[in-house]
Amino acid sequence: MKTDKFLVNEGTKLNLKKHATDFTADYTDKKKAAEDLQKNVEKIRELQEILFAEGAQSLLIVFQAMDAAGKDSTIEHVFSGVNPQGCHVVGFKQPSAEELAHDFLWRCQKALPERGKIGIFNRSHYEEVLVVKVHPEYLGAQRLPTSPDKDKKFWSKRYEQIRDWESMLAANGTQIIKFFLNVSREEQKERFIARIDEPAKNWKFSMGDVKERALWDDYMKAYTDAISATSTKDASWYVIPADKKWFMRLAVSEIIVEKLKAMKPAFPTVSEEHKAELAEAKKALEAEA
Repeated sequence: MKTDKFLVNEGTKLNLKKHATDFTADYTDKKKAAEDLQKNVEKIRELQEILFAEGAQSLLIVFQAMDAAGKDSTIEHVFSGVNPQGCHVVGFKQPSAEELAHDFLWRCQKALPERGKIGIFNRSHYEEVLVVKVHPEYLGAQRLPTSPDKDKKFWSKRYEQIRDWESMLAANGTQIIKFFLNVSREEQKERFIARIDEPAKNWKFSMGDVKERALWDDYMKAYTDAISATSTKDASWYVIPADKKWFMRLAVSEIIVEKLKAMKPAFPTVSEEHKAELAEAKKALEAEA
């Protein structure tokens, strides 16, 4: 699969109308996609083991999307084979009082993956230029010295701060991939209705979801602006078609495998001194009664 189709190149203006939400490449059925997804799941497991052993790099994967796009299920399926010791998922909800008392990147900085690990952000620092941009009244709780009303460059400065932060992370060994799961308004409606009709999924739905849905165009503009301003070589954005979950999961897994391979993790080199110690340890073990 050619994944360049989903990549937003640095310096380009995103046009979501050119990204079909129901695109499935050359795949015509779920069976072949499921088989290829499983191959990628295995490959991610193998590469994550090497990354963990190497302990020199980390990978941060960011998921952003409208409600019901499939972030949770994508994370569940794509990372089903990863050793939990080497992978950490963080879901960012409404900021706490402590988080609001710090800068908007603080809580994400604390949650970054250690060297050798894969970190997954289910929502992220981008909420600060997405939902907060759609609802600028939320900024009041942050008690900032300025606001979009007073500073016309408020949002562009936040984009710049995000780019600088991500560039710093990349320079220090944390590679970054960012996914926007691009679901259509029509498909979201069907999934919302399914959540209402299925008692086991009622907990996933609230009237707030309907209210946010009414702001769809505002959110699409916020996503367009944020992705265009922050897709860089250090931290690229990928717009993944999300109407067909089976293809979405495959596309995400394909990009992650490509990224892990490009990082070229390697098992630590064993010194001659260590090899001698191993040989001595083996003799001692074999000599035991």
